[in-house]
Amino acid sequence: MSGANALPTRRPAPRSPAARFLRRLFLHPGALAGTIVFSALVIAAIVAPFVAPYDWNETDVGMRLAAPSADHFFGTDLHGRDLFSRIIAGGRYSISLGIATVVLSVVVGGLIGIALAFAGGKVDAWGCRALDVLLGFPAIVLAIMIVSVLGVGLVNVVIAVAIAGVPRFARVVRGAALVVREQLYVEAARALGASDLRIMLRHLLPNVMPTVVVLATLDLGNAILSTATLSFLGLGAQPPTPEWGAMLSGGREYMRYAPWMMIFPGLALFLVVMSVNLIGDRLSQVLDPKAKDRT
Repeated sequence: MSGANALPTRRPAPRSPAARFLRRLFLHPGALAGTIVFSALVIAAIVAPFVAPYDWNETDVGMRLAAPSADHFFGTDLHGRDLFSRIIAGGRYSISLGIATVVLSVVVGGLIGIALAFAGGKVDAWGCRALDVLLGFPAIVLAIMIVSVLGVGLVNVVIAVAIAGVPRFARVVRGAALVVREQLYVEAARALGASDLRIMLRHLLPNVMPTVVVLATLDLGNAILSTATLSFLGLGAQPPTPEWGAMLSGGREYMRYAPWMMIFPGLALFLVVMSVNLIGDRLSQVLDPKAKDRT
């Protein structure tokens, strides 16, 4: 067939930015595996009342410390409660506590960081010194100090861990906002009479969001571990709440006789933290235009 009569080749339709983003994100096997595992854990926590074989607080004295079997996949605890049902239900507490903690840290820390970057001068200098003082304390120690003042409870644990994470978010967001503040479009908006609040919300905040998203994703695993640690120490979830950290605390005395009481809650924590870290690591590559694709 001559070139004049040849049919034109059909070019593939260009992908949307969202499609390209998802393709780059899930092209990485680690991010794909992390997304699958994390999604499975979240879905299991949501549908726990419908898929759990037993009620998470149903006791059976005759099945105390029973080993894993066909009737009880993960065995039972000291009170004969099914560990599989409790771990599925516990995801509602552990994962939701971590998400609530990160959201609160992002909102408070992000606003502080943007405000310091925009204010500049002595306000920025004194604010950074205060953040440096807070960053001098290990986050978990600071959280324990705060929850000891506020009192024991899940809500207080969220507040304590969130406050401990605020300096880290504020510092990172401030650094990103300082770069954005010097851009020409910010100067143009100021020259056109835009208010400080409008510039912060319309120009600074959207441009630091990629940094915030990456940091929040990477910090989610740390937040879940921190809330579980406080529950393990008896400062968070109280019996019979099936929070993973509290379950680990309840099983430590029976490690020799019923190791499954610590193995399976610990495995659940490991899986959720590892999956979140894999997703966050890949997000940091995809959202950073200067990062090389290491797939």
